[in-house]
Formats: sequence, C-alpha cells, structure tokens
Amino acid sequence: MDDVHKVIRRHQIITKLSTAFIYATLVSIAMNFFWTPGHIYSSGITGFAQLLNTVSQRYLPFTLSTALALLLLNLPLLLLAWKQIGHQFAIFTFISVLLASFMIKILHPLTLTSDPLICALFGGAVNGFGTGLALKNQISTGGLDILGIVIQRKTGHSIGNINIIFNSLIILSAGFMYGWPYAFYSAIGLFVNAKVMDLTYTRQQRMQVMIVTDFPKTVVDSIQNHMRRGITIVHDAEGAYHHDRKAILFTVISRYEKNELDEALHESDPHAFAVAVDVDEVFGHFYESKPK
Repeated sequence: MDDVHKVIRRHQIITKLSTAFIYATLVSIAMNFFWTPGHIYSSGITGFAQLLNTVSQRYLPFTLSTALALLLLNLPLLLLAWKQIGHQFAIFTFISVLLASFMIKILHPLTLTSDPLICALFGGAVNGFGTGLALKNQISTGGLDILGIVIQRKTGHSIGNINIIFNSLIILSAGFMYGWPYAFYSAIGLFVNAKVMDLTYTRQQRMQVMIVTDFPKTVVDSIQNHMRRGITIVHDAEGAYHHDRKAILFTVISRYEKNELDEALHESDPHAFAVAVDVDEVFGHFYESKPK
C-alpha cells in the first residue's frame, strides 16, 4: 500500500511540475508575442510588473525587466503563502513563478502583429488558458491568488473588490503610458483572460443538482463514495405518469465534479432523472479542498 501511495505521490508531483512549465511557457508567449508588441497590460501582479518595466525604461537610469519585477513582487507573497497557507503550496507556487520569470526572460520577443486589439485578444486567451490549467491542477500562479486565499481563510470574504480596484489602476496606467485607446484594449484583454480561465478552470463554478430516483439510498451511497458532498432527500414524491413513488435528491457540486456525479448515477441508477443548473452563490457550509 505504501508503494502505491508513493507512485501516486510521484505522479502528482510530476503532473504539477509539468503543468508549471506549460503555464510558464504560455504566459511568456502571451507576454513576448502579444502584450509587449501591442502595449497591452495584463492583470494583477503581472500587469504591475509590466508597469514597473515601462516606468523604469522611461524615467529611471536603469531598466527593471518584467521578468525580474514579476519575481521580486511575488517574493513577499510567497513568504505569506509559506506561513499562512502551506509549505507544499508555497513551493509549487514559487516554482511556477520562477519558471514564468525565466521563460519570459529567455523567450525572445517575436512581433507577430502590433495590432493592439489582436494582441489583447490572443494574449488574454493564451494566458487565460495557461492560468486556468495551472489552477485546475491545484497550482497557484502567485500574485493576488495568494492574498485572496489568505483573506478568505481569515475573514470568509473574497477579494473581488480588491481585484477590481487593482486591475482598474493597471488599465488606467496603460492609458497614461500609451494613450487611452490602450486602456480599453487592456480591458478587453482582461475580459478575455477571465473568460478563457473560467472555461478551463471549472472547480470554482457551482451547480445545483436535482435527482429524481427510485433508489435514493443506493444513489446517495454511490455519490458520497465518489465525492465529499452533502445531500438532502425529499421522500414521498410522486411521478405524474405512473403515479409511482419517487425520492428527490438535492445537492450542490462544483462543475469540476460533474463527471464523477455522472459516473455515480450510472453505477447506482442509470434510469434516474437529473437536472443541473448553475448557481451564482452558495451560502452556509460548502466543502472545498484546501491547498497544502
């Protein structure tokens, strides 16, 4: 059994390291092929690193590269992650940030186009996919992600407003540095980045599921063997067609768990009727695995 755990553990580490490298490659492509040629700013700490690079080029006697600025800005946040979140989480986050900085530095810029709209769209899409892939494999890309996890754990609140304010300042900075049309192009890039990231990383998206079944106990046992979810059972429902007795099950899952739910239903009651709808917000206790 110990050998099996070691194999699984080794596979998880290799997967995370491979994902960190893929993320680093994609963010460097977005930066050097699209954002830099198009004068587009990214979101969060990456966008702030770009801003520092622009300011140092124009107003300081030395130039602070985006790659180095990205690494330096993340160091205090990585220390916060080490103390407040978990050592393993901090180590893999450091690896992803270090690889991203390294790849941005060594990948020579290639100007495919300098059209700011194309650069905003494709840069946002490439980075959004890379970030979503990293999050899907439980790797943080650093930056405000770390601050968000810490604040949520301490207060129970998200940093949505902080994100909005921070990214608004980045967009305004793009306007001051390159002209106001570039502020709008950067905003488009942020929107595309967020949408592609949501399409790739579905763990944070919630779904309410209603299941109508003849075998509630079997279905409940099967679902809870596949995932850690609470289920509410409504007994003595009646089917309108044959007027036979049914039970209705209610639960909330993440979209990431949908395939597991499908497998559980197929195993326990292939004839069950199920409906899933997206939910905007969940109140009360909803189990989420925490980064280590």
